[in-house]
Amino acid sequence: MRTVIFVLIDQMLATGTVLPLEMLRGAQSRARAEGLDGRDTNSELRILTVSLDGKPVATRSGFPLTPDAALADAPDSDIIYLPALWRNPRPALRRSGPLLQWLQKQEAAGAAISAVGTGVCFLAEAGLLDDKPATTHWHYFERFAADYPQVKLKRQYFITQAEKLFCAASVNALADVTVHLIRQLYGSSVASHVERNFSHEIRRPFEEIAYSEGSVHLHPDEEIVQAQTWLKEHCSEEVRLSEVAEHFDMSVRSFNRRFKLATGQTPLQYLQNVRVDMARELLQSSNLSVNEIAEKVGYQDMGHFTALFKKFLATTPSEYRTTVRAKLFRVNT
Repeated sequence: MRTVIFVLIDQMLATGTVLPLEMLRGAQSRARAEGLDGRDTNSELRILTVSLDGKPVATRSGFPLTPDAALADAPDSDIIYLPALWRNPRPALRRSGPLLQWLQKQEAAGAAISAVGTGVCFLAEAGLLDDKPATTHWHYFERFAADYPQVKLKRQYFITQAEKLFCAASVNALADVTVHLIRQLYGSSVASHVERNFSHEIRRPFEEIAYSEGSVHLHPDEEIVQAQTWLKEHCSEEVRLSEVAEHFDMSVRSFNRRFKLATGQTPLQYLQNVRVDMARELLQSSNLSVNEIAEKVGYQDMGHFTALFKKFLATTPSEYRTTVRAKLFRVNT
C-alpha cells in the first residue's frame, strides 16, 4: 500500500489539495474497476490529510478543512502534496519549523514531494531544492529568486522535476503532475481515464512540458530503473524480454519478479504501456497512418496493435485521432 499525504496549512488555496485528491480517488476507483485493486499491483492508496497541530485550517475559499491527523502523528509517506498559499508565504514559513524537518526526513526516506505555486517555498526553505531546478507562480518569481538564489529557478516552465521533487506553477500544472504520478502507480489506462474525466482539453504529456533533472521512478530498485530506461529507448525495436533479462544479468524469473515488485507491472505490461503512449503522441502530432504508427512502436500485426490500444485507452487508434484532432481544432479557433 502506498501512503499519500496532503499537508494542510492556514490560508492555503484549497484547489491545490482538493483537485489532486479527487484525481487520485478517481484513479483508485478506475483501478478497482479494471481489477487493479492493489493486491497484485502494490498500488492501493492510503490517502491522509495532516495539519501542523491536527486542528482544522482556514482556506482562502472560506471553507475550513479538517485533517485526519497532526503532523507529529503522520506515518512515513510515499507521496506528499504541499498546497499553495495566497500571496506572501513568509508568515506561514516562519511557523513551519516542524514541517520543514519532517519534509527533510521524508525526502531522505525516498518520498516523492509535489508542491504547487508558493507551496514550493516550503521545499526551498527546507533546503531540498538547493542546486536543483524549480518553478513557482509567476507573481512570486522575483521574491523567490531573491530569497533562494541557490535554487535554479526555471521561469519558462510550468513544471520541474528533480528526482522525486515536483514543482508546479499552477493548479493546472499540478493536475499534469498528478496524471504523471497516476501513470507510474497504475499505468496508462487508468491515467488516461482520469485525464479524460478531469481535463477535457488536449494536454501535452508530462515528459514534453516538464523540465526534468535526474527524474526517477517511484521505487528504489536502481537496476529496474535502468531496465525501464532501456525499454523506453528500444521500444520501437523487436524486444525479447529474455535477452533484456540477460542484459541486466538476471534470470527471466528474477527479472519478472523484481520488475513487478518495483513497478506493479510485468516487463511486458510496462513495454506495452510505453508503446501505447508513444502511439498516442504520434496519433496526435503526426500525419502518419495508423499502420505506419503501429510499425514505429514495434507492432507488425495491425489487429494486435488496435486491440492493445483499445485495451489501454478504451478507444481505437482511429477514433482517438479523430477525437484529439477535433478538440485541437476547437482549442485553436
